[in-house]
Amino acid sequence: MRAPALLALSGLALSAAACAKVEAPPPALLTDAVGAGPAPVEGYDWFFHTDDASARLAYGLAESDDLKLGLDCQRGAGRLELSAIADKGAKPEIYVESGGDTERFPARAEPSQLHDGLFLSAEASAAEPVFQRFRRIGWLAQWRDGAREAYAAQPGSAANIERFFAFCG
Repeated sequence: MRAPALLALSGLALSAAACAKVEAPPPALLTDAVGAGPAPVEGYDWFFHTDDASARLAYGLAESDDLKLGLDCQRGAGRLELSAIADKGAKPEIYVESGGDTERFPARAEPSQLHDGLFLSAEASAAEPVFQRFRRIGWLAQWRDGAREAYAAQPGSAANIERFFAFCG
């Protein structure tokens, strides 16, 4: 009696599994989605600048042209302008991730004035889940040519991320 019941349950489990196709995220996403996230990189940080009408949150080295990712907005607009660098021939998109949430934003590509590659710019809503997760956990990663670069805030500067999103509305 047990064998037919086990056989029937096994058949149901196999047919349910065959119907459900789930793509597992890369291991880095699993680790960071449930773990503490990436560690800050020495010298790099999220820098916040504002004037009366606009704000900028940029990840890079202080007082240098080494910008990895920039976010700009107008006060209360709820829209972001993203900027990043890419290698020549790269797909014109900005692909970001935070704590397992990912999003790809189609970008305009033009030759960079600062390095041998492209300058990418894209628009997005500040309400996108990936940015709201970034706002909560303090790091954002960028995927470029299949490689992931994580941009974590230094201790004490995570408040700049919240200031930026509060400003943007």
